[in-house]
Amino acid sequence: MYTLYIANKNYSSWSLRPWILMQGLGVPFEERIQPFDEVSGHGQFRGFSPSGKVPCLYDAETVVWDSLGIAEYLAERHPGVWPSDAIARAWARCAAAEMHSGFQALRDHCLMSCGTRVQLHEIPSAVRDDLARIDALWSEGLARFGGPFLAGRSFTAVDAFFAPVVFRVQTYGLALSDAARRYFEHMLAWPALKDWYAQAIAETWRDAPHEADMLRVGRVLQDFRAMA
Repeated sequence: MYTLYIANKNYSSWSLRPWILMQGLGVPFEERIQPFDEVSGHGQFRGFSPSGKVPCLYDAETVVWDSLGIAEYLAERHPGVWPSDAIARAWARCAAAEMHSGFQALRDHCLMSCGTRVQLHEIPSAVRDDLARIDALWSEGLARFGGPFLAGRSFTAVDAFFAPVVFRVQTYGLALSDAARRYFEHMLAWPALKDWYAQAIAETWRDAPHEADMLRVGRVLQDFRAMA
């Protein structure tokens, strides 16, 4: 069985991607959570990850330490990771790769914190640009392939890669077009994402740098997390 190393579910957007992919496709795995640790500078991740980061997947002696690498590794072994249609598959791979390497302004300004609701002090233009591009991608995928997922009727890796954005939209109250909002609402109601959310708000861990960054950009309106 696979072993997937992840960090706190409330914060770790990178961990969410392979976790939700494997959950959504019914791929069995053992989950191991290593919380963020500001004292060690998160150096504890080096005990299992060559890059010192999460996520990291073990398959017996094989170690895969990047979320996109994990998706491709799983695609060689399990059906459904990418769409079966060649055109949808090409689009999904491009969109997932764009998410994997881009949207830095949104990542930096709106860190993932599943269990909170935050009113931003401002939305910088670079964040607006990132959000507009994401909205366009979501709308394009839904229009071209018919929904309710981005590349068609089935959940695939491209949805897994945008899952953290769904939580960011919820946390920071980000505006979307009607089409993109329908996808956002569909994903929030999807059982696998609801499972992650329930587990995230049950966590009692707090990571001071993550909390400070959240307070730097906005005011916490609600906090649904279990007491620390």
